Amino acid sequence: MALILRRTLAVFSILLTLSLTAAPAATPVVAQENLRYAAIVIDAESGEVMFARHADARRYPASITKVMTLYLVFEALEQGKIKLDDVIRVSPHAAGQPPSKLGLAAGQTITVEDAILATAIRSANDMAVALAEHVAGSHTRFAAMMTLKAEELGMTQTRYANANGLPDSRQLTSARDLALLCRALLRDFPQHYRFFGVNSWFYGGREYRNTNGLLNSGQGYDGIKTGFTNASGYNLAASAVRDGRRIITVVLGGRSTASRNEHVAELMTTGFEVASRRRGGERIEVAQTFFEQRGFGIGPEPAEGGVLYASLPGDSTAGSRAEPEDSDVRLVSAPAPRSDRTAELNRQPTPPPAAQRRPPARPAAPEGRWSVQVGAFRDETVARDWLDEVNRRFRSQFSGAERRVMSASGWWRSRFTGMTEEAARAACEALSARNVTCQVVRPD
Repeated sequence: MALILRRTLAVFSILLTLSLTAAPAATPVVAQENLRYAAIVIDAESGEVMFARHADARRYPASITKVMTLYLVFEALEQGKIKLDDVIRVSPHAAGQPPSKLGLAAGQTITVEDAILATAIRSANDMAVALAEHVAGSHTRFAAMMTLKAEELGMTQTRYANANGLPDSRQLTSARDLALLCRALLRDFPQHYRFFGVNSWFYGGREYRNTNGLLNSGQGYDGIKTGFTNASGYNLAASAVRDGRRIITVVLGGRSTASRNEHVAELMTTGFEVASRRRGGERIEVAQTFFEQRGFGIGPEPAEGGVLYASLPGDSTAGSRAEPEDSDVRLVSAPAPRSDRTAELNRQPTPPPAAQRRPPARPAAPEGRWSVQVGAFRDETVARDWLDEVNRRFRSQFSGAERRVMSASGWWRSRFTGMTEEAARAACEALSARNVTCQVVRPD
């Protein structure tokens, strides 16, 4: 009996093993990098880039396109080519645009001023096209004018194919380009900028509310434009004024209206904190570092919690879904905190207490091959700008050094190389005395 029981258990064990082996292994869920995310924060008056993350990467602008559309409309107004009380007859092409839209039928009329309000507040795709046709005679010609104006404004990553931002794989921009456009809008047409800050508008017996939910936050927001398609994610170009200082923030690729607005608000608040500290006499030379010390732009975006960003769909074409109706350099460093911020910024482990250190004996390092690292960034442009800024401020310390931006594990390291150990240590001491983080790097 015992023998039979043992054989039965053995057979059961074999069958169980085979069933587990045959079953497909569960595929682990791996968080995808948020390929659509990009952001930039600039001082509207000086143009200083206070924070940048993937700012030059090409993205889909979605309905932020309409900022350029209205820029050209305002230009035509100032040149006397059109007037606010002009009456536009809606064409079949304009009437046929998908939502969001005002919904006028072909042949119906609307004034230029109401079409502007519909475009700025409701993000009406049909009215953006109606305005384009009124200014240029055809939608295609107007799109070409948009691209030419982008080139004129220095928007090097931007190309337009339509006036409303509906999906088109040819229509591309970057966060930096959109910030340039917003700044140009404020500079060139301050008398018309008011359209972007109108919270609600009555037309045809109906109230339309602005897609920019930050306008009601009481934090000084007065524009500018939201945007959404499946391919772009949730976009927002925002502008706010506090204590007489205006800051522009652009965030692209948000996963939802709420998370995008929250992230914009956090970036904006940090920008105003930099401005406030400077007014108080604090020397902040590179704002990017200040932002990174607040946790922005240092590592990968979180998959859960905090700010959630959109992930790129599997295909490479622009998505078909448009914005929902109800939806929506001179850079600087904060004072180093008491912890070892240099190690954290450069992704090195904080050194252990002296009693725990038992480094192996190392041969003497050759002279003239020491380096000073002054930062590590996810954005190559930021790394180069910061290296140039440090060189400008500490020219005497690095007179004989070579400037190099080195890539390693997704980080861009800003370094002065070709120095003696004595010169490297002296330079780092001079930087530390001015609250600029640095690290002496021994030759390999």
